[in-house]
Formats: sequence, structure tokens, C-alpha cells
Amino acid sequence: MSESDPPLAPGLYLVATPIGNLEDITLRALRVLRQADRIACEDTRQTQKLLNYYEIRTPTVSLHLHNERDRAVELVSALAAGGRIALVSDAGTPGISDPGEWLVKAAIAASIPVFPIPGASAAVNALVASGLSPVHFEFLGFLPEKAGARRTMLESIAKSKTYDHPRTLIFYEAPHRILETLADLESVWGANLRVVVARELTKMHEEFLRGTVVEVKADLAARDRVRGEITLLVEAVPLAQAAQNESLSLPAQIAKLIAEGLSEKDALKQIARESGVGKSDLYRELQRERAKSPGKRG
Repeated sequence: MSESDPPLAPGLYLVATPIGNLEDITLRALRVLRQADRIACEDTRQTQKLLNYYEIRTPTVSLHLHNERDRAVELVSALAAGGRIALVSDAGTPGISDPGEWLVKAAIAASIPVFPIPGASAAVNALVASGLSPVHFEFLGFLPEKAGARRTMLESIAKSKTYDHPRTLIFYEAPHRILETLADLESVWGANLRVVVARELTKMHEEFLRGTVVEVKADLAARDRVRGEITLLVEAVPLAQAAQNESLSLPAQIAKLIAEGLSEKDALKQIARESGVGKSDLYRELQRERAKSPGKRG
């Protein structure tokens, strides 16, 4: 801590830490970790690697899935006495598919200030680099491990009537289950579903696989083994919309989108994106359809 650093106010600090590259941490996060009285960690051994890298010697205490409720009592007591405690997970933002929710609720219930310290999040980083829409999206964490429960959840999402436009769904998935999950997605939404598999984000072997669910599944199936942490993104189209689009001819789909305010060029782009077919291929198909029906534009 330098003399110019402002003192740290009492309270609970939710500190985002790198998801791979140790350089992906903010100056504010480092200051908080240095000035805190204690750092509550999902795994003290994992956090110690980061602390050693930045020569931070703040004492640590474990707070994980199995001890969070009991540990929260101890930490809230320290916070109520004016303590300054930083909470970190093994990687990313605490509470996002990681421990922290119970402690945060307990601190708020005790009228203790809670300060978010922004930083890395695999879900957000994968989304902005995916090429899918970052406007309408939903983070759903880990899918169920059991095949039946996973399929039921995906079918429920697909049949949801609470949205009427494509949206990007974001999941975390284990590498040994990714092929099964992609097969379930294909069964629910069809072979043209657009997906992105973001693997090993910010690490040496970072990789984005973009394409239809069939293409991405084939790419991964051809490998000896799928490794690394995976963020899975899905461009989910309401099933009613997908069925309606499939029942319309291409000129009719174009006409429908033009009526909604799109230009023909943008309409082609949207249909290409939703169907997984190249825009140039769709354009040629459109010309063939129009040649069969001279004078018609939809």
C-alpha cells in the first residue's frame, strides 16, 4: 500500500479475479486485496498463486460450497465489528456459478456495505467475442449433469413464450459432457442452430468454435479428447418462430421481414444467421424462386 492509496472503507468486497491470464486483474482489485483484513477464498491454494504473483500477503480463509453458511456467520461478525473482507472465487466474479451468494445475503441482512469490484467473467467475455447478439442474452450457469434433466431444461427453454426474438443463451459446461449437450441442442432446436464453444478463455490455448450445432459437434467429435473449461453460447430462436419460418418460402420470409422494417439485404442477413445458410447461397435461391414466379416479390 502506498501513501497515496485511499484507505479501504469497512465492508465486504466482491473481487473479480483472472479466469486464466494473471494480468487480467484491475489496479483497484489489487489494492483491495492488499488492504483487506482477510481474503475469503473458494480454494486458498488456488488464490495463493495469484497473491504470490503480486506479492500480496493478506491472510486468507476458506469459503466454499460446503462451509459457506457456517463461515458466513464468522465473517459477518467480523464485518459488523468494522472489518474489511475481500471475497474471491477460484476465477472470475464471485457468486457467478461460484460460492458467495449466501455471504452477500447475510451481509446485506446485517446492513453491512457490499462493494462489487469489477473484472473478469467468462460468460461476458465469451459473449462479446462470440459473434452472437449481446443485446438479448441470458446466463443460465451449468446445465444439469443427468441427460434427462438436461434435455427437459432445454426443451422448457425452447418452448418458453416469454420471448419473441432470438436471444443468446450462455451456459458453462464440462468438457466430458459437451458432445452430449450439443446433441441435445440439435434434437431440440434442429441442425441449423447457431452455437459457439468458447474454450480456455484468456489462456494459452484459447479457442472459439463458431457455426451450426452440427458443424461444431463434428469438429469436437473428431478430436481425441476435449479439454479445458468451456463456455457454451446458443442463439435460441423461439420454436414457434422457427416452425413458422420453415413453413414459409424464402421470398415470403423476405417479404415478412421487409414489412417489419428491414431492407432486403438485412433480411437476407438475418435469415442466413438464423438458418446457418450462407447469405450468397440464400441470394441465389431467392433469384431462382423469383424466376419461377415472374413479377412476384414475396
